[in-house]
Amino acid sequence: MAFPLIFIIVFANLGGGGVTVDVGVAKTCDTTGPIYQTLKKISVVHLITNESTDQMAKNLSKGNMDVIIDIQKNNTRPPYTLNVQYTNSSPQKGGIFKSLLQSILYQMNSYGSTAPPAMAVVREATVKGREYKYIDFILPGMLGFSLLSSGVFGTAFVFLSLRITLVIKRFFATPVRKYSIVLGEALARLVFSLLGALFIIAIGHYWFGFTLVHGITTVLNMLVLSAIGLIIFMGFGFIISGIAKNESSIPPLSNIITLPQFLLSGTFFSTSAFPKVLQSISDVLPLTHLNNAMREVAFEGAGLGEITHQLLILGIWFVCIYAVAVKTFKWE
Repeated sequence: MAFPLIFIIVFANLGGGGVTVDVGVAKTCDTTGPIYQTLKKISVVHLITNESTDQMAKNLSKGNMDVIIDIQKNNTRPPYTLNVQYTNSSPQKGGIFKSLLQSILYQMNSYGSTAPPAMAVVREATVKGREYKYIDFILPGMLGFSLLSSGVFGTAFVFLSLRITLVIKRFFATPVRKYSIVLGEALARLVFSLLGALFIIAIGHYWFGFTLVHGITTVLNMLVLSAIGLIIFMGFGFIISGIAKNESSIPPLSNIITLPQFLLSGTFFSTSAFPKVLQSISDVLPLTHLNNAMREVAFEGAGLGEITHQLLILGIWFVCIYAVAVKTFKWE
């Protein structure tokens, strides 16, 4: 009963957060006039005021920001000049903001029996940026989830099977050390999973146009992230293999870990589509930070040194998971 209930909760709330247009506010923008104050009251518009001019321009070209506005107060008619920059990386949200802006100015210019002078003259420009395709979003998410499934299910089944069939006990009759058994399984799974990740990236790039900003360097960074993610997810597998009594108990235990991350970590759709409560849960999950790091590396061209926040969260998960795994893992 639990798993259908989880699906109902997630998909019933999908889109509960609504569409949000990220609007950068230039440092020279007039924030006291009626146009800006009206924009502040519109829930769809998310005004960003804490970024530098260069950072906003960079985010606009990458599609991380949808619009930049700069409202200038004039001493003559019309009283305001509204400079708006759009990006071809986010045409849909740019179109939403343009419609909202036209509606606001129409209402301001059309009240009373006699139409007042125009409130503002609008000057528009479009910044050329990279097109953000759906494959650029979904491939890192599917890659992350494949690593999660391999790390959790594969590790749990292998070590439980070795324990039940007394293979591990036979190992102890040889000079093999315990850590060698774990490292052997980990290295084997790591090699095959990285080969699978490389295959997925290659298919996505050459067949579907998946964006790799810096080419082979981006691929190598994604493989490093894949290795980090797999090592963390294998920790879940070690925990499950230690607490599972038999093989039939592994799937439900594994699904408790994998299913919420599959649905809430931005695999198929952005976590911004969720209401705040589900977003707060999503922000805690390790797969969310792995997916975000993958997307920043692939589409934005970020290096490993530029995703320190995601790496820090993944590092915390690594310490916590393996601290539990050491206490729950059973050799016999």
